[in-house]
Amino acid sequence: MENDRKIWFPAEWYSQSGVMLTWPHQNTDWADILEEVENCFIEIAVEISKREKLLIICPEKDDLILKLVNCKMSNVMFAELPTNDTWARDHGPVTLFVDEKPVLYDFSFNGWGLKFAANHDNQVSRRLFDLRLFSKGVIYKNMLHFVLEGGSIESDGNGTILTTRDCLCSVNRNQYLSQKEIENYLIEIFGLKQVLWLSSGYLAGDDTNGHIDTLARFCDEKTIAYVKCDDTADEHYIALEKMEHELKSFRTTDQESYRLIPLPMADTVCDENRRLPATYANFLIINGAVLLPFYNSPKDIIVQQQLQKIFKDREVIGIDCLPLIKQHGSLHCVTMQFPLGVIS
Repeated sequence: MENDRKIWFPAEWYSQSGVMLTWPHQNTDWADILEEVENCFIEIAVEISKREKLLIICPEKDDLILKLVNCKMSNVMFAELPTNDTWARDHGPVTLFVDEKPVLYDFSFNGWGLKFAANHDNQVSRRLFDLRLFSKGVIYKNMLHFVLEGGSIESDGNGTILTTRDCLCSVNRNQYLSQKEIENYLIEIFGLKQVLWLSSGYLAGDDTNGHIDTLARFCDEKTIAYVKCDDTADEHYIALEKMEHELKSFRTTDQESYRLIPLPMADTVCDENRRLPATYANFLIINGAVLLPFYNSPKDIIVQQQLQKIFKDREVIGIDCLPLIKQHGSLHCVTMQFPLGVIS
């Protein structure tokens, strides 16, 4: 892409036209707990549809419509497409603006480094565009030569991306590119001033090689909320402490330190003695609200109060995400927002 073109990668708090959900069904890994996880998706859908458009990808919409009686149905759109799974953050398009025109970047999604089947999911972005569900003037950009998931990058809307080395430099994603080559490419295609790389921090049970949206999140251009572990006996303590030191060393493009907001490590959640990657960092910012994953813990309210102080102009709403954690993801992972001007 030409260097003289004006490229802007908006932050999540920028005004949105809609959010995408990819609905669980019998042919996904949710089959054994389908009703339980659908209740979680319905709760998310209700809160989104109150405030903006909701685009639901599903195999068949007729039965699903009956389950969405509490949604604002005038805001709900459907796309009947085959899918492998439900992680819209990673197989959905990444939206930015080039010369003030909205562009959908369709990166390759290969099941988080060839761990899971993704043949249907990797076609979702193109198929959505072909269905003409987006506003007139929205441009599709084929980026399938590069493997990138939406959950692996955080934009501050001012030329900075926050990401992790473990994910973007993992061998089964873009194995022939060095970290510097990846950084240069991100700067080019997203119009960046800098890329901030975390080399520490992880969550047990994570399949993504360390998606940034499970560890540290921009709340505004100068504020980062991040997972902090205070239990020295916890397996995460050392890695997250190192991550905190890295975050303290980062600077904005104005060479200022970031305001850092520690979020407590979620209480341990296990499934058949396997620890699952429960995290409060996996919240979703939407118009007028922040949807926060809850895990049936006293810490839920503590984090809700913390984020309410940061997002003073938005309502912080808790969503029970214990069902989502059973497949090693959470609330932000199952959603993908579209900035203003993308969905009519």
